[in-house]
Amino acid sequence: MPAALDGIAIRWGSAGSLVLISLAIMGSPGPATISLVAAGSTLGLRRSVPYLLGIIVGTTAVLVAVATGITAALLAVPVIGTVLVWISAAYILWLAYHIATAAPLSEPTAAAGAFSPAGGALLGVANPKAWLAIAAVFASARLATAATADAAAKVAILTAMIVVISTTWLVAGATTAPLLRDPRRARIVNIVLAVVLVAATALAVLH
Repeated sequence: MPAALDGIAIRWGSAGSLVLISLAIMGSPGPATISLVAAGSTLGLRRSVPYLLGIIVGTTAVLVAVATGITAALLAVPVIGTVLVWISAAYILWLAYHIATAAPLSEPTAAAGAFSPAGGALLGVANPKAWLAIAAVFASARLATAATADAAAKVAILTAMIVVISTTWLVAGATTAPLLRDPRRARIVNIVLAVVLVAATALAVLH
């Protein structure tokens, strides 16, 4: 096989490893995944789909930034990294407040505004765990000799994983929705989710 073609050949064994690593790292609880559980349990599956799409778009933007080297360039400037962390923290605290104060699924809720497509995209980009996790996963395997082919293959596979992981967490939240029609039970679960969201963000920032 010519060298050029060999450079773009995908190493499927490594691709399998990349999928498993992405499930373990990107699929673990974090700000975006916890918020999807909260959206599903608060609004139900159908009404949460726009928020899910926003999360997918925002997280995929982070993936592209990692693949193109934008992440490394941004984080090389300490001031930019600090500003991004503070913006992320402010938005996630705002989202946590809306989750904690959300009404039961059986009642009208103002939290729907927090779970908008734009809000999902913003959290996808502002999620500090996403930057760390995706960068770690991206560097964990080599799928092709040529850098461009390697990056393109990783972006394709990890985009699919973002869709699968995000959808799974949303479905998990929506599955619990019927159990949360009781106001007292719903309030407890919402507060717990809000606390976990803030804790997950703190762990990612302090990592």
